[in-house]
Amino acid sequence: MMRNDPIKHVFIWPAVLVVLAISIFPLIYSLTTSFLSYRLIPPIPPRVVWLGNYATLLQEPRFWNALFTTTLIALIAVGLQYAIGFGVALALNARVPGERLFRVALLLPMLLAPVAVALVARMIFNPTMGPLNQFLSKFGLVNLPFLTNGHWALACIIAVEVWQWTPFIILMMLAGLQTLPEDVYEAAELENASAWQQFWGITFPMMLPISAAVVFIRLIESYKIMDTVFVMTGGGPGVDTETLTLFAYQEGFKKFNLGYTSALSFLFLIAITIIGVTYLALLRPHLEKRR
Repeated sequence: MMRNDPIKHVFIWPAVLVVLAISIFPLIYSLTTSFLSYRLIPPIPPRVVWLGNYATLLQEPRFWNALFTTTLIALIAVGLQYAIGFGVALALNARVPGERLFRVALLLPMLLAPVAVALVARMIFNPTMGPLNQFLSKFGLVNLPFLTNGHWALACIIAVEVWQWTPFIILMMLAGLQTLPEDVYEAAELENASAWQQFWGITFPMMLPISAAVVFIRLIESYKIMDTVFVMTGGGPGVDTETLTLFAYQEGFKKFNLGYTSALSFLFLIAITIIGVTYLALLRPHLEKRR
């Protein structure tokens, strides 16, 4: 039973106030800056433009291209991560030979730094000296423009994202599978239900809540992708692989256009919020059926 002792507030409230100050002050300052025309280099005195930065961004083709690219990477990568991760989790849950070894090996990519993974991937996918093209050339194939063609570069980024973050899906889905009641499957076997019928009738519906949570987490994280793109392609060729976070980095840390970058960050926040709310609204009817 929790003690109703006033002394606890002496220890709790300082920490709460520090956390609020650290999180709320930058948010308010960034929101205020988004209404200003504010550039550090060349130094321009702050000038109130209200929604001018937002209007300029919404008319900027580069912003819409970055939003489309980010959405494309996130949707395809997370979709593949979920499909592969769920399949591998089902296999591990079925006690395949060497299960423990597979668990350790499959979790290693998630433990690596994204920058290190991207550096290795850039060397592998190098169009001229990369080992992948050298391997393909042994079969008489021409060098493929992995990082110099927009479509190929996007495919490479998605492949790296899938390779690195599918273990997260495996870990979460395997944990969920191991909590499912076995008596339901025993009853299904008595009814001569096939493995496929058991999956669609029992496993998938019972795993839907955790699936929704896992996909939501990975979707939000995928929208924040920057380090992999920055190291592998730098947003190129041209701006074909430029994401919203990389666009904000270019404007904020290279052009020092603080007002414009703050507006971009809040538009990014609005876009993620809309996507998250839409995702949860579409899933709500299916989740309510499981209750």
